[in-house]
Amino acid sequence: MDRDRHDDVTSARDAVVAGRTTLGIELGSTNIKACLVGPDSRTIAVGSFTWENQFVDRVWTYSLDAVHEGLRGAFAALAADVRERYGVPLTAVGGLGVSAMMHGYLAFDAAGDLLVPFRTWRNTSTGQAAAELTRALEFNVPLRWSVAHLYQAMLDEEPHVPQVAFLTTLAGYVHWRLTGERVLGVGDASGMFPVDASTGDYDEARLAAFDALAAARGTAAPARASLRAPLRALLPSVLPAGAAAGRLTPEGAALLDPTGTFAAGVPLCPPEGDAGTGMVATNAVAPRTGNVSAGTSIFAMVVLEKALAAVHPEIDVVTTPSGDPVAMVHCNNGASELGAWAQVFEQFARALGVEAGQGAVFAALLGAALDGDPDGGGLLAYNYLSGETITGLDEGRPLLVRTPGSRLTLANFARTQVCSVFATLALGMRTLAAEGVAVDALLAHGGLFRTPGVAQRLLAAAVDAPVAVAATAGEGGAWGVAVLAAYTAAVADGEERALAAWLDEHVFADALTVVARPEAADVAGMGAYLERYTAGLSIEHAAVAAIH
Repeated sequence: MDRDRHDDVTSARDAVVAGRTTLGIELGSTNIKACLVGPDSRTIAVGSFTWENQFVDRVWTYSLDAVHEGLRGAFAALAADVRERYGVPLTAVGGLGVSAMMHGYLAFDAAGDLLVPFRTWRNTSTGQAAAELTRALEFNVPLRWSVAHLYQAMLDEEPHVPQVAFLTTLAGYVHWRLTGERVLGVGDASGMFPVDASTGDYDEARLAAFDALAAARGTAAPARASLRAPLRALLPSVLPAGAAAGRLTPEGAALLDPTGTFAAGVPLCPPEGDAGTGMVATNAVAPRTGNVSAGTSIFAMVVLEKALAAVHPEIDVVTTPSGDPVAMVHCNNGASELGAWAQVFEQFARALGVEAGQGAVFAALLGAALDGDPDGGGLLAYNYLSGETITGLDEGRPLLVRTPGSRLTLANFARTQVCSVFATLALGMRTLAAEGVAVDALLAHGGLFRTPGVAQRLLAAAVDAPVAVAATAGEGGAWGVAVLAAYTAAVADGEERALAAWLDEHVFADALTVVARPEAADVAGMGAYLERYTAGLSIEHAAVAAIH
């Protein structure tokens, strides 16, 4: 082992033993990741647990048992990694943070029991509620927001509604189990109900408007559709980045580590959504910055300099973890269909007697995409495994469509699949451009960008803006929330810099970043592809209607 490597290991081991680390845990769509970060903000150990959502009774869900199992599995993998790397047990950390998929519906009664299975962000059954709330609140309420799920349950006269005593998100639920505190970071809270950027709390006027709407609904069907408390009483308290958010209880420590090795008492930062931790991971929390996160879903976040002029159904207005307003273009469907095709090619290679892991297959597909025609050779792909609000679909049917004159090659197939990942996002970003929203560069993160120069280049073409990928971008939201935990610890020690300045000067001062600028041929090709994509949406609608 060379001296620098030895010094790094020794330094990391000392930090682990002294508890001068922070731990971030993020519950993503397909993976629960635990990330241990040292005092210099570098990752020193990781652990993960693979899981998958279930489609039960036409609802996308995860069981709470799966949540608990996944937390234990990810933590156990992390602890094993620490022991293998440094030869010491993981007994304590200096701070802890939890992040998870935003939005959705977790409703509990007064005893703390779950009333209905967790309804994730992926469900699109709240169209009537979202439309009525958008009109009543004069604010775009997306289908996946918690308040849309609650109001849809009222419209559907679901019998559990009068028993609702507490609503939260997945990150909020895990934080509650770890600390006993019913709180939420402002970024995640802004996906439950609109937040007033001037106060950093739920919008009081809109809370009153919702309560009036709910009261009128209750008068119409009091036995089955009435809430027994104002909405604010049902929601978690809102906290900004840097705020103290409780400490790990003995019960919370046992949930993470049933062996009893990990000690209680660790301070926690406010729990955040994956959008907020993605902003931190890419250092995109200041005005005129933005980021794109590509995974099971794909979304862009642009920090606003001023409020949007109009309400747009394809644009969510949420906040950074510090409470600054953000325009969010969220697409339910990201890279899952591309991943499914990668599995097919992996199986094909195996049938030929060649063992190629999915990582190698992904790299080969992405590499081939650069050799494809700029417009995909006339091919058309829809990656819709679930519904998509921006294009008006309640359900999805993945499709590959071509004409007899199209050029079906591996390169065009691969390019078309990558274009399909970014197509719906590009349509939403056009709305922001029409509003005059300026962004200096988008910072991209997610596994799709680990293969250098491919997805980044095609995303730049799709949004017609520079796209940067930082060396830290591959760390993801678990790293981002570990950094937020470190910021909370710094504030407790007297740190006075705002989050954006602290990130610039403490975390990203020496970060390496690669920028891809849109190339004219790629932009023109993507433009032609998007025209074909928009015209072909009627095919997708017909497929949903015809194939059940």
